[in-house]
Parts: sequence; C-alpha cells; structure tokens
Amino acid sequence: MALITSLQNEHVKYVRSLLRRRVRHREGRFVIEGTRLVEEAVRAGIRPALLFYTPEWVASPQGQRLLPFLSAEEGNWAVSEAVLRACADTETPQGVLAVVPCVHPLPRAGLILILDQLRDPGNLGTILRSAEAAGVGEVLLAPGTVDLYNPKVVRGAMGAHFRLSISALDWPDIAYRVAGRAVWLADVRGQMPYDRVDWTQPAALIVGGEASGAGGEAFALATGTIYIPMAGETESLNAAMAAAVILFEAARQQRALTARG
Repeated sequence: MALITSLQNEHVKYVRSLLRRRVRHREGRFVIEGTRLVEEAVRAGIRPALLFYTPEWVASPQGQRLLPFLSAEEGNWAVSEAVLRACADTETPQGVLAVVPCVHPLPRAGLILILDQLRDPGNLGTILRSAEAAGVGEVLLAPGTVDLYNPKVVRGAMGAHFRLSISALDWPDIAYRVAGRAVWLADVRGQMPYDRVDWTQPAALIVGGEASGAGGEAFALATGTIYIPMAGETESLNAAMAAAVILFEAARQQRALTARG
C-alpha cells in the first residue's frame, strides 16, 4: 500500500488544520482518534471525510474488523507513525484517526441540560457522556463554554457527539428553548436539595463552570436553585461529578414513573 510519510502532503496539512477551532467551525468537520471513537462513528452511520491509519493498525484484529465499514469520501490513507502523531492531539495515538462531519442529532423528549461557562474540556466531555447515559433530551452550551469539538471534549464524550443533541446558543435562544419549563440551577448555596425536585415534570438544569460557577444570565433564567447535600468538610463537587449526580437522580425518577405507569 502507498504510505504517506510527508507532513507537506495536502491531506496531512488539512487534518492538522482541524486542530484549530476556527477551521473546525468553518469546515463543519472535526477529528476523532482511536479505534473506539472510529467504531462509534461507524455505529452511528457516519461516513468519514478522511481516514488515516498506520500499517500496524490495519493489520490488527480491530483494523481488520472495522476497515470494511470505512470508506472515506476523500480516501482511506495509510500513514507513517510520525505523520499520525503530527495529526493527533494525543501523544500516543492508537493507530487510526478520522475526519468526520459535525452532525446534529434531533432533540429528544426529556430534561434539557444547560452548561454555563464550563471551560475545562475534560469536564465537558465527561458531562456529555453522562448526559447521554442518563437520557438527557438535549444539551445547550451557553457563551463562555469550551468548544464542543475540542479534541479533549471529543475523547471524553466517547461518541456522545454522534447521538446527543448539543447546541451552542446565546442566552435569548436558550431562554426560548426552555420556555414553560422549571429551570433549576445547581449552586452550593442552593435553596432546595436536588433530590427533592420533581424531575418527572418538564425541566431544565443549569450547571456552571469550575472556577466561578454560573453567571448572571443563568441566575436570571433560573426559577430555583438546588444543591447536593454533603457530609464532612467537603464544600462542593467538581462540575462533571455534580452534573452526573443530579442527572442520574432525574433518570431514576423517570424510571420510577414509567414503572408505576
């Protein structure tokens, strides 16, 4: 097979350009790395725009299993380890990466999660993974939140980008989207324990950023504030853990309602 070894190759330069946010948004594409994420794209029925893999990966059991399902629009390309490392965000890429389109799954019925000023990409990725697992209907990213297609967000979300409705919106659009719902804001000084809320009713949850929490627009939109009771001297959980605790309580209540109904 022909092997790309030059960083000056046009496909290589294009993939590397997608490490920049403005290019991702202009092109409507982003990069996924590793067998697991490529497999998630295949399961979601997403055709890559470009596929890069090393000879070692294509000869592996994982490569042999997945490659028949991968026909990239602009070609499947074998590349050297050095080229793959130059195109990847991780220090030790797993032998394969793909350029995929930014897809926009439709919202589902259920809780709306709003993330405000969440700047840590690892936390955002983890929250998106938890939101999908908890059956959240859609996620809205308020201004000041890290880019949805940041490589660390993509890795942490583990394929949630392909299945969960996620939109970056300004506050007026967010307010329009949650009109008619109870809007609960998670805050360490909240008024009500999170498990006292009736999450079976139409609702939205706002989770603020790691450093200073939610901003003024979030508090203005909220119809109430909630907190997670904690023992000992612990004052708060990080954003990803707090979101998961609340989301799975909402999911528990929904399951209980379905079981009764």
